[in-house]
Amino acid sequence: MSALKSNKVRWAMLGVVLVAGVLVLHRAPAEKGIPQSAKPALTVVTTTLKSAQWQQTLQANGSIVAWQEAIIGSEITGVRIADVRVSVGDEVVRGQVLATLANDTLQANEAESQAALRESEAVLADASANAARIRKLFESGFVSAQQAGQAVTLENTARAKLDAQRARLKVSAQRLAQQNITAPDAGVISARNATVGAITQPAAELFRLIRQGRLEWHADVTADELGLIKKGMKVELTTAQGKPVQGVVRAVSPAINQQTRYGQVLVNLPADSELVAGMFAKGVFLAGENTATVLPQSAVLLRDNSAFVFVLGADSHVAAKKIITGRRQGNLIEIVSGLSPEVQVVESGGAFLVEGDLVRVAGRAQ
Repeated sequence: MSALKSNKVRWAMLGVVLVAGVLVLHRAPAEKGIPQSAKPALTVVTTTLKSAQWQQTLQANGSIVAWQEAIIGSEITGVRIADVRVSVGDEVVRGQVLATLANDTLQANEAESQAALRESEAVLADASANAARIRKLFESGFVSAQQAGQAVTLENTARAKLDAQRARLKVSAQRLAQQNITAPDAGVISARNATVGAITQPAAELFRLIRQGRLEWHADVTADELGLIKKGMKVELTTAQGKPVQGVVRAVSPAINQQTRYGQVLVNLPADSELVAGMFAKGVFLAGENTATVLPQSAVLLRDNSAFVFVLGADSHVAAKKIITGRRQGNLIEIVSGLSPEVQVVESGGAFLVEGDLVRVAGRAQ
């Protein structure tokens, strides 16, 4: 009886072992980590390099200056300024009176010159009559040749003095006419030093005028950039209020500054630009369109100061590819080198991928 019971226990234990073995065999692949099929890390959209016509631009800094400035002073010195009629910022036309000088002294000088002229005319008339009389007496033999010559000399001297006095009167008239200080050209008054009551001094600046109100942008560019800029090229500046201003290259410097190593480009600006002489400005030279090879900016990742993209392999695994980028425009970025046109690139979601990840491609067909 005890032997029979012992056999039953032995068979029961054997059955438990067999069931456990079957369960172990059934679970072995999962425990060893051998997947039945790989699971994609991310569903992505891919793209390839595209061509785009982009405006080639060159950026530069510079200052707004007057196209030409006229320095206005008085041609008469030592005369009091009686009236000043313009101020800084006033627009003037050619010949407009800017200031007037006290004319009492000038009028007195002109009157004196006129009186001296009449005196010289009387002296000449007397000398001419005397010379004519002496000439007749000489022909009759009543005076010597020396006396006749002296009479002619006195006549010529009187005539010369009359010519000199006429010149002095002309100078006096011009000085009287110069009592009005006028604008030599149309433009805008940019500086005023004239004050009522001041005495005019030699070479003293009374007014400064921006001729025709024209301004220029003087841009500083490198030697390499200077060779790309041509006369007539369009330029776009931005005012402090954010308003764009269109300009045109007027001249390109033929030499580089030896200290700064920069060349200068002169750009004509429109009269209504709202820019002010002396201010600093940034601008962009529009050097014409060229073909750029581009990708969406979302496809380009930055890491360790380098740009790269994830390219899709034939087995749907991704690999990081280092590239060199160029210009940016809108949501596109120029790819200078490092990528072939036919290569499929992950357009978005690359930040969530690592080297060798398996991905599922969705979205538009490539």
